[in-house]
Amino acid sequence: MDPAVALVLSVSCLLLFSLWRWSTTRQKLPPGPTPLPIIGNILQMDLKDISKSLTKFSKAYGPVFTLYFGTKPTVILHGYEAVKEALVDLGDEFSGRGSFPVPERTNKTLASPCDPAFILGCAPCNVICSVIFQKRFEYSDQKFIYFLKILQEAISILSSPWVQICNNFPALIDFFPGSHNKFIQNATNIQNFILEKIKEHQQSLDVNNPRDFIDCFLIKMEQEKHNPQSEFTLESLKITAADLFSAGTETTSTTLRYGLLLLMKHPEVAAKVQGEIERVIGPHRSPCMQDRSSMPYTDAVIHEIQRFIDLLPTNLPHAVTQDIKFRNYLIPKGTTIITSLTSVLHDNKEFPNPERFDPGHFLDKNGNFKKSDYFMPFSTGKRICVGEGLARMELFLFLTTILQNFKLKPLVDPKDINITPVVNGFVSVPPEYQLCFIPI
Repeated sequence: MDPAVALVLSVSCLLLFSLWRWSTTRQKLPPGPTPLPIIGNILQMDLKDISKSLTKFSKAYGPVFTLYFGTKPTVILHGYEAVKEALVDLGDEFSGRGSFPVPERTNKTLASPCDPAFILGCAPCNVICSVIFQKRFEYSDQKFIYFLKILQEAISILSSPWVQICNNFPALIDFFPGSHNKFIQNATNIQNFILEKIKEHQQSLDVNNPRDFIDCFLIKMEQEKHNPQSEFTLESLKITAADLFSAGTETTSTTLRYGLLLLMKHPEVAAKVQGEIERVIGPHRSPCMQDRSSMPYTDAVIHEIQRFIDLLPTNLPHAVTQDIKFRNYLIPKGTTIITSLTSVLHDNKEFPNPERFDPGHFLDKNGNFKKSDYFMPFSTGKRICVGEGLARMELFLFLTTILQNFKLKPLVDPKDINITPVVNGFVSVPPEYQLCFIPI
C-alpha cells in the first residue's frame, strides 16, 4: 500500500475512533460545545481570559457544562448555586485533586516613585519563612531576592496561554521547549533550597522544643516511621513546605499590589479607610487584629479588593472521588472539575454592578460589615485554602499599616489609572505601576 494512503487511512481511523469515543462519553456528561478531534474545545476559548469564555459558555449551556481540553472532558461549574452544591453540600465527592500538569512536574519525587512589587513581596515571604523554618531574611539578601524573583515569574508563567495549552496537552510538557521548563526548573530550585533547610533541621532537632513547621513535621515523621501508609515522609515534607513557601508568598503579594492600585484609582475610598484608622487606632500604635471588628469600612474594602480582583478565576482543579450523579448528569470518577469563582464573586444578584469596585457590597444600610456566602476568593468546602486565616490577617495588618503611615500618590491622574489585569489566566495579574508613598 502507498505510504501516503496508509497515513491518510490511519489518521482517518484515529479521528473516527476519537469521535466515537467522545460521542459515547458525552451522552453521560453535562452538555457543552461540540469538541474537535484531538484538540477538543481549545480553539473556542480565549486563553488570555478563560473566565470570560466560561461565562459565555454558561449562557448557552447552563451552570453545569462540559468542555474538552484536548481529549479529556472537564466539567465546569458556573455560579454560586452550582459551586456551593458541589464544594460544600457534596464536599467529600468533589474533594479530589484535579490534574494540573505543569506544576505537577515540579513534584516528581523615601517618597520617590517606586514599583511596590518588591517590598510587597518581601513582607509576606518573610512571614512564611518564619512559619516554615523560623527565619526571616534581610531585604538585601541575594538568595532572598532570587527566590522572590522566581516566585513572581511563576505566576506570570502559570497564567500564560502556553501553559494553559500544556495543561490541556500534558505530552507537550516533556517534549517541547517553552516557559513551562523555566517554571519547572525554578520550582526545583525552591525545593532544593527547602531540602537544605530540612537537613539543617534534622541535625539540630529537639523533639521537646519544636521551632517551626519543619520541626513539627519531622517529629511526626519519627512517630510514624513504622507506619508504611504514613504520608509523613521526607518527600512529602519537601513538597509541602515548597508549596507553602510559594503559594503563601505570591498570592498575598499580588492581592496587596492590586489593592494599592485600586485605592489609588479610588482616592475617596483610601481617604475613608484612613479616617477610620485615625479614629480607631490613631497614629501612635500599630494596628492589631482586634481592631478589625471595630473597622467595618476597612474590612469591607479588603473584602471588596479580593472580590473585585478575582485572584484565582477558575480555582485550582478538583476531581470527583467516585462516580456521582450531579443534577441528573453522571460524572465518572476521576473527572476534572473546574469551578468558576468569577461567576460567584461577580454574581450580579448578590453584588449589584459587580464590575464596579464598591465597598458597599459588604456594608449594610447602617454601615455595618455584611458577610456574604458568595465571598469565595479562597475557594470553599473540603479543599478551601489552608492559609486563609493567615492571608486574611496579613491583608488587614499590611494594608492598615501602610495607610496609617502613608498617603498613596499615583504618577498619573486617578481616572487614567489602568486596573485591567495584564493576564487573566490561572491568576489575575495586575499591570505594573509606580507610586509615591508620602509620609503622613
